[in-house]
Amino acid sequence: MTSGAVLAVDPGRAKCGIAVLGPDAQIIYLDIVPTAMIGETVSVVAEAHNVARILLGAGTFSESVIEEILRFSRPGDVIRVPEANTTIFARKLYWQYNPPGCLMSLIPTGMRIPPRPVDDYAAVAIAQRFLSTPTQAP
Repeated sequence: MTSGAVLAVDPGRAKCGIAVLGPDAQIIYLDIVPTAMIGETVSVVAEAHNVARILLGAGTFSESVIEEILRFSRPGDVIRVPEANTTIFARKLYWQYNPPGCLMSLIPTGMRIPPRPVDDYAAVAIAQRFLSTPTQAP
């Protein structure tokens, strides 16, 4: 694992968001997978994108999710990142990357509800939080 890419996981009871960001913080990969598949999925995606670090949101379901990830990854590869307010940021990111249509654009951004789960964008928010801390970046 030598590139500057990071893989972030937003843990959840039933599903987890996954995002891979390059060293320039550009989104390379997004997905939402069942929690039961998170360990193997993270392993495959991390290898495919040659990630330097695996970031895990340190929220409610992180304990069970990290157990699954560690079945396929080394403990030193996983870093816990605070995930407070990532869902709020995820909604903003969703609309940033998926601009609303004509009528929806009349609704203030804070009142728009994305038409699908945004766990993948919550993972982006976790990665961005990590990458924005100068001492943490790979």
